[in-house]
Amino acid sequence: MKRTLTIFLAALLFYGCSKDGGDSIGKTPAEPDTTTTTTPETDFDINSIEDTYGDVASFDYYTKWGSYNVHDPSIKKFGDTYYCYSTDVAYGTSVRPGIQIRKSKDLVQWTFVGWVFSGLPSLASNYIKQKGGTPNDGIWAPYIMKVGSEYRLYYALSSSTARLSAIGLATASSPTGPWTEKGLVVTSADDASIQTNAIDPTVIATESGEYYMYYGSAWDGIYVLKLDPETGLAASSGDRGSRIANRGFTGGDYNGNIEAPEIIYNKAQKKYYLFIAYDWLETKYNTRVCRADKPIGPFYDFNGADANTNMDHGPMITAPYKFTGHGGWQGVSHVSVFDDDNGQYFIAHQGRPSVDPYFMDLQVRKLFWTADGWPVASPERYAWENNDAATKGDLTGAWDFIVLNYSVVPGYGDKQTSADLQVATTLNIMSDGSVKNGSRTGTWTYNAPVMQISWSDGTTDKVMVHNGHDWEKTGRPVTYLFTGLNNAGTAIWGKKL
Repeated sequence: MKRTLTIFLAALLFYGCSKDGGDSIGKTPAEPDTTTTTTPETDFDINSIEDTYGDVASFDYYTKWGSYNVHDPSIKKFGDTYYCYSTDVAYGTSVRPGIQIRKSKDLVQWTFVGWVFSGLPSLASNYIKQKGGTPNDGIWAPYIMKVGSEYRLYYALSSSTARLSAIGLATASSPTGPWTEKGLVVTSADDASIQTNAIDPTVIATESGEYYMYYGSAWDGIYVLKLDPETGLAASSGDRGSRIANRGFTGGDYNGNIEAPEIIYNKAQKKYYLFIAYDWLETKYNTRVCRADKPIGPFYDFNGADANTNMDHGPMITAPYKFTGHGGWQGVSHVSVFDDDNGQYFIAHQGRPSVDPYFMDLQVRKLFWTADGWPVASPERYAWENNDAATKGDLTGAWDFIVLNYSVVPGYGDKQTSADLQVATTLNIMSDGSVKNGSRTGTWTYNAPVMQISWSDGTTDKVMVHNGHDWEKTGRPVTYLFTGLNNAGTAIWGKKL
């Protein structure tokens, strides 16, 4: 099958992916929605969700895409329904531009409901043409939020000219439209000015009523821009904001792409969390997190370093991985982070099966918080599981065990050709309080829902045990999972076999 992804267009260096959305608002000054608990939709079998979907990938079958052909999702719950907005892309074919819209009651079964636009938005398209460029055939990285009774949809349009891009705003009175272009928020150009690429928007509204946009890809890192709360556009016309995050260099080369910021405010933690995608979207794509006391930063990483310093930052909470009996998943970043209005957070992103990484599946995982306030993602996709605690006896036995290690490969798509899959090994948890992982030995304790593994080499893993499905096994049976960080800030995943 011919593989042409509109997101790549000219497969340009530095153009990374687009932007998916996130939880954006801590306590947005918006009208409250009436919400219901997330429950499974009737008679839907999760075994019908395949890793690959060549039989329905073409545009002729867009009504059957569901969780397929999703890249850079932005998800929010409005009323009792979750809405997902995503980049114009499909496996093996070009698609009509317009930003795809899906909806779901339960975050598992998704229904395709249409598009935001009927073509390329004129304001962004005209800006690129006026600068001598040719707009891409698809719109990237939407971000959705609600302000009062108004739905605001931010989007990115780029071009084959480096950095010639624009982020625009459209509004509607319904999450499905019709949508009206309101203006361009920020633009970038291929010139000598210090700037980042104007793609990948995410927005937050503070409790005091201030609005900020975070955006950027490669070049000069991630920027924050103050917005006018009334219009949703830049507070000062022509302002591009200031840089708040960057990454490191090796031998004078950038360590890889930095893009796709996502911002949330967790009221319980009293912190702003900035999620960022690192590396090439087809292969090594992974998610880093930093946090701040204020929306404009400074944001700090796990080790207390400012995210705006020229170094790589952590923790890394999603990365390419491979459980036993499966080919693995890669490209697992450009996240949307949101909650269900009942205190449960989720993280959503594309997943590319290593057997053919041009397929793009929407993956939604539960997000948990460590005792010291760092978010960690479930190793498996969400499918209606509850939060009932496991007993100590439930945990003994053999587990798949993944340590999300990372190796730096400077460069972009031409250099980062390996997904660097983090492969599961066997962890044996014994009833006598001992553990064994290959030649490593240690002890474990459990105070539900937190398990602590103390290794003989001095490493300590603190993980959150939870219910989930084994998506690598036939029938996707329910099992126990864990996720957390070790004392070095490295993410740890486990799945009971």
